[in-house]
Amino acid sequence: MDENYLHNCFGYTGEVVAIKVIRNKQTGQSEGYGFVEFYSHAAAERVLEGFSGHIMPNTDQPFRLNWASFSMGDRRSDVASDHSIFVGDLASDVNDATLLEVFSSRYSSVKGAKVVIDANTGRSKGYGFVRFGDDSEKTHAMTEMNGVYCSSRPMRIGPATPRKSSGTSGSNGSSARPDGGDLTNTTVFVGGLDPDVSEEDLRQAFSQYGEISSVKIPVGKQCGFVQFAQRKNAEDALQGLNGSTIGKQAVRLSWGRNPANKQFRGDNGNMQWKNGGVYYAAPPFYNGGYGYPAAAPFPDPGMYAAPAYGAYPFYGNQQQVS
Repeated sequence: MDENYLHNCFGYTGEVVAIKVIRNKQTGQSEGYGFVEFYSHAAAERVLEGFSGHIMPNTDQPFRLNWASFSMGDRRSDVASDHSIFVGDLASDVNDATLLEVFSSRYSSVKGAKVVIDANTGRSKGYGFVRFGDDSEKTHAMTEMNGVYCSSRPMRIGPATPRKSSGTSGSNGSSARPDGGDLTNTTVFVGGLDPDVSEEDLRQAFSQYGEISSVKIPVGKQCGFVQFAQRKNAEDALQGLNGSTIGKQAVRLSWGRNPANKQFRGDNGNMQWKNGGVYYAAPPFYNGGYGYPAAAPFPDPGMYAAPAYGAYPFYGNQQQVS
């Protein structure tokens, strides 16, 4: 069992923040247990109720799940206490000072603003973050500033999703990435999707970030999958579109399953299905419906949250897995 294995088990929720497998300091081998941190308590509780006692994929051992006695978020840095928002669709000439001026002129508790710069080109990536000292002002800004012009373009405001600053490392020095450590993955999962949004609508929303290989919205599901030709384009889309409105609903983005990853493809097709060259992950223990455990209802699309690419160190709720 490693971090990638656990991500394949629980990543479908769209709310996995961090995964840590405990390893022997001398051998580097797994001790047979670990921790999974979720963005919300509700997501952690659903997994706890839905998976406990079920057989782990590709093994004959059942999941033994319990609440952890601490939260990895207890160790977050002081900056995590700031109240921050994501600001997208920024014009190319907007810098830190411009963004700060737009918000600080309206909200007295603004503590700072940061436009994200591409390290290779030195140019703005078209999005940034604004930090507030007051949560109520942050909440007002989320609504009041959405669509307000900054320079020549209207801003798109969304929540600043949490992330770790340096990864969760095991004793062997490996880092547990939110996408399971797979640097070849180019598929983005889109949760909380407006049922009126078509695959073409989704393609148009994401095409600004680069060449798209395929787009799929499973029938009857309020979610979709967008596969890019290049990894960097997928990363930029995750950053730029998480929390944005597509159609009439705000979407929550996370990494989808890499179609090249065959670790969990079962002969019975229970683990995932293929359409148009892209494999879509279904959680284990297919029970009719769409692959969710019988003990756990299908997740509310509104619960999805991107586990990666946010502004500040992570926080949330954990479960112990052994």
